[in-house]
Amino acid sequence: MSLATVLTSTVLTETVHARELPMEPFAYGLIAISLFAVLGGVAYSYRDVANRHRAKAEAYAARHAGVEHGGH
Repeated sequence: MSLATVLTSTVLTETVHARELPMEPFAYGLIAISLFAVLGGVAYSYRDVANRHRAKAEAYAARHAGVEHGGH
């Protein structure tokens, strides 16, 4: 028996026992799209958060006018 015959029979034997997906392939796409939509909704809910506290920000700026901070 030659090496090519052994390798060919090994490859063919291994491909016969391939595992099947637990669900249809399009279902993975639907799950991914819905997950991205939910995460996009969460990110969208944080828009304009800084303007909700505009009065606090203006009061802070008035108290600290002209004072230089080191920052982060």
